[in-house]
Amino acid sequence: METDSRSGWQGKGALEELMRERIRATIETIVDEELEGALGAARSRRVGLVRVGYRRGKRPRTLTTSLGATTIAMPRARVESADGRRREWHSRVIPRYQRRTERVDEAILGVYLSGTNTRRLRGALAPLLRGAPLSKDAVSRLVGRLREDFAAWAKRDLGELKVRYLFLDGWYPRVRIGKKRVRVPVLVTLGVCANGRRVVLDPRLAGAESEQAWLDAVRSLAARNLGAPLLAVIDGNPGLAAALKVQWPKLAIQRCTNHKLWNLLAKAPAHLREELAEDYRRMIYATSREAVEKARGAFLRKWKLRCNAVSASFEEAGDELFTFIAFPLSQWKALRTTNALERINEEFRRRTKTQASLPNEEAVLFLLFGLLRSGQITLRRLVGWHDLTTSQVEAA
Repeated sequence: METDSRSGWQGKGALEELMRERIRATIETIVDEELEGALGAARSRRVGLVRVGYRRGKRPRTLTTSLGATTIAMPRARVESADGRRREWHSRVIPRYQRRTERVDEAILGVYLSGTNTRRLRGALAPLLRGAPLSKDAVSRLVGRLREDFAAWAKRDLGELKVRYLFLDGWYPRVRIGKKRVRVPVLVTLGVCANGRRVVLDPRLAGAESEQAWLDAVRSLAARNLGAPLLAVIDGNPGLAAALKVQWPKLAIQRCTNHKLWNLLAKAPAHLREELAEDYRRMIYATSREAVEKARGAFLRKWKLRCNAVSASFEEAGDELFTFIAFPLSQWKALRTTNALERINEEFRRRTKTQASLPNEEAVLFLLFGLLRSGQITLRRLVGWHDLTTSQVEAA
């Protein structure tokens, strides 16, 4: 076993131990500076123009961070409030009763919601917890807190977001209900705000991806002061399109061009699929409105002769496949497809791909919410968002 003579550290985990020591010192410095600001005077300073309290020693506090459990010396103090009463000082950096950082709690919840019991969870996270206590009650409190946070988030007012566009789609994750593994529909709505920011507005479980289920979803959005959006990008589900028109009759609908291509390829003979895909992409990715319209006419004439099933499926989509051309050219890439939602779905699947199913239906929503809240799923601004004001004028 080698020893670093400069640091005196040796053995397995020496680097991590050194990092924990430095983290301990950093945390204590941050908390001490916070207390100094609350007291209005530095340590050992007897007088001060704004002093409002005094220190009362320290007590040990074990805090589990992403590098494991660390015991810090937590300062104590008594401070005087505005009404002249003295009270115990409590840190905002490390709140009262906190024993783990939010990042550690998110890791615990992620593993638990993936279907792992508490005993296995402790084993899986042993290097992180490093002997720190983790009882069933502690996990239950975390889940309860997550449930409360999700309930508040799912009812939040949407008026201030100033949503301009919607992206809507249904997912079908596999969950365990009783002893069976089944796929359940999750209806997800993504909004694009006036500043281009993408925000998940509403994920919800449904018995089926029906018109009524989608109508309940969009009515819930309206009840939360969403306002009338300019455009909705959808996968082509007829129930979804009907529900949107019931709630917002003047709403522009864009059918996802990727979904339609998959439908067309399924209708075509194998030897025509490559040619079909090339013609379709040439039309959809044309760089001007005139070029798109010209390619659309040529595509329809050609494939009426080559394959009736393809032309019929193409005509079924109608103008809703080309709604994007009424919006600024800079936004075409973002508005042609539901890819923004697909990327969230892919990240969600990546987090759960090592398991056959989630433990229950509730875990689907909680896990998605946890990934969004912790920043593990990041959403970039809409491409061409600077032209959102222009698109509002044109769409009107």
